[in-house]
Amino acid sequence: MPPYFLNKRKSKDRCKFSLLPVRGTILLTDYTTSKMRLKHLTILFIITTSVIAQNFTIARLHYGGGGDWYSNPSSLPNLLNYLQTHTAIIAADKETRIKLTDENLYSYPYLYMTGHGNVRFTDAEIIRLRTFLQRGGFLHADDNYGMDQSFRREMKRVFPDKALIELPHDHPIFHQVYDFKHGLPKVHEHDNKPPQALALFEDDIILVLYTYESDLGDGWEDAEVHNDPQSIRETALQMGVNIIHFALTQ
Repeated sequence: MPPYFLNKRKSKDRCKFSLLPVRGTILLTDYTTSKMRLKHLTILFIITTSVIAQNFTIARLHYGGGGDWYSNPSSLPNLLNYLQTHTAIIAADKETRIKLTDENLYSYPYLYMTGHGNVRFTDAEIIRLRTFLQRGGFLHADDNYGMDQSFRREMKRVFPDKALIELPHDHPIFHQVYDFKHGLPKVHEHDNKPPQALALFEDDIILVLYTYESDLGDGWEDAEVHNDPQSIRETALQMGVNIIHFALTQ
């Protein structure tokens, strides 16, 4: 298990430990909550990261149901490169591809899924995903236009008692490294709907982030794929950095 995934959550008094690989330092953040109040303690250790910290990467979720889980193949390598060159986080060059039933699932705290079609988890995968998230994992689901209905259905199977809540524009996820005063950016237009960042929470911790009507992944793709203006691509990549930074430090 990589050292930056040392998360442990409890229902009432919750502790979460995140060890984030950064150049020249290891950032250890200890969060404890009691009676809905968050106490934040940060300790910096100046040590050699090549010895202790494994490079951060994104694990793309290989799901069933027929949807193209593999879509936007250049998106995650480009996002990881942007993260590496624009922040202090040490990032891998490539994504990892993983199934919920893989033995090494817990080696990757950050899951990402996208696609245009149907999403379907087996009963075993539902249990596995629920446990992964409750133990400190994070899932970013980015609708690539077409997976909305099935994704919402599957999330209800994972957490029957939770509902997706839209994040307000002043939520910290929009102001981590880059400032998005209007919230989630729009990359591609489909149905004349506003982009939404929706989340499933456990207390004040985001377990699942769902970006809808935004198409962030398209914005992360190689420039020639969609011929988007550089400003749009830059905005999408910056929002991606914000999401990763928030997920690893919330």
